[in-house]
Amino acid sequence: MTTFPGSPRLLKGALVSFDLPSPTPNVIVFQYNPDTLTRTLQAQTTSGEGGERTSAIRFKGAPIETISLEVEIDATDQLEKAEGTATGMGIHPQLAALEVLLYPKSSRVITNIALMAAGVIEIVPPLAPFTLFIYGPKRILPVQVTEFRVTEEAHDVNLNPIRAKVSLGLKVLSYNDLLPEHPGHALFIAHQIGKEAMARIGTVTSLDAMGVKKIL
Repeated sequence: MTTFPGSPRLLKGALVSFDLPSPTPNVIVFQYNPDTLTRTLQAQTTSGEGGERTSAIRFKGAPIETISLEVEIDATDQLEKAEGTATGMGIHPQLAALEVLLYPKSSRVITNIALMAAGVIEIVPPLAPFTLFIYGPKRILPVQVTEFRVTEEAHDVNLNPIRAKVSLGLKVLSYNDLLPEHPGHALFIAHQIGKEAMARIGTVTSLDAMGVKKIL
């Protein structure tokens, strides 16, 4: 199937994870970009305590932002062409790539079990992967996958899933959550600076259009 030569190149969204300190990325590209993406921001402010009045509301940090989206995975085309792993495994590998973002590494779990059996008192919990949500060049965010819900809609004769919808819940990690030396710390600040630049494009500095001359 050919496309119109003048049509813009479609960017694909993705989740990218790193097992720090390794710089090698594990890239999970969305087969289809989700039709909708829901974002919720909760302001982090402080004001007078105990019912006391205050002259100003102050920010405690960046807002808490959560993202929810639904990703579709379909092996129909691969099955028709007998390509890749779809004929023997369906979409198990694609689902597993998303699911393991919520699991500690099995090697670390086994090591901790051995340390506990050896009598080590303090066991360091396994590190979660450093995960980025990439949805175009203006949205590269450090995130934590907080929710994974999958609906398997079709299976092959061996009960391998071949079509599914995955609902993902993501918490954006800001400089409130990450130490300054963590790579996600600088990424979030860069994201906020870019957002502030776009906000200046999207606003005006005069009240004339509203018919108001002065407020302050």
